[in-house]
Parts: sequence; C-alpha cells; structure tokens
Amino acid sequence: MRTTSYYPVLMTGDVAGTAAFYERHFRFAPAFAADWYVHLTSTEDPETNLAVLDHTHESIPPEGRSVVSGLILNFEVEDVDSEYARQVGEELPILLLLRDEPFGQRHFITRYPNGVLIDVITPIEPSPEYAAQFAGADSEPVRDWARHHS
Repeated sequence: MRTTSYYPVLMTGDVAGTAAFYERHFRFAPAFAADWYVHLTSTEDPETNLAVLDHTHESIPPEGRSVVSGLILNFEVEDVDSEYARQVGEELPILLLLRDEPFGQRHFITRYPNGVLIDVITPIEPSPEYAAQFAGADSEPVRDWARHHS
C-alpha cells in the first residue's frame, strides 16, 4: 500500500468546540468545515493535518460510534520551551510538567477537555542506553533518525 496521506480523526460530540480548541491552541485552520466534520491543517506546516468528526455521523458504522478515548497526540515542535510558556499562559491544564527524558525527548503533556492527551515534544539526545536500543543503532541514518525522532 502506498500511503498518500495520514492524519488522525478525532470522534467527538462537539465538532465545532474541538476544532476551535486546536485552532486556538495549536495553530490549525480549517481546510474544510461542515457541522459534522472539520479537516484542519497546520498554519505552519501544510503536511500536518488533523480531522474532527461527529461520532454519531452515518458514515461511521454503529459499532464504532463512540467518542475518542485513550489517545495521546504527539506534536513535535522546534522549541518546546516556548510552547510550554505559551500553553501555561493560555491556562491549559499541564498534566506533566516540562522535563527531559532519557529516551530523547524534552516535553510536557496537556489535555483537551474531552480527555485526549497532547504531548508536545522537542527531540533531544537520548542517553547512551536508549540510543543503543534503536534498531541498527550503528548505522548513520538510524543514529540521525534517533537524534531527531526519539
């Protein structure tokens, strides 16, 4: 299968409110908007997309009509410290304070009111123990990926 696009679709009971949250706090803009579905594109990177869908819409089989739960959205950013300061200033709940992880992330976690967790990350150098766990850690392409996507 050759994938031409990939993005999460969040099923919710509040399409407009959910879309507005990501527009306000994470710099998305609607590329398509209906009362039952909003397709959002990052204003900073058109390749970054997110969609919001009414969980009761007829295009969803009855067995799948539930609101999203148990989900973490990762937003990898260039400067997590400034994003942290901005989110704190906007009074979003901070569930995990800004910190460095030995597996190669500086990050914090906030949450959307429906329970979806949002992990805002800047990759950092992993500890030697974690760096060694990357598949093919001895190859330059894997080491480069590990530095930027841990």
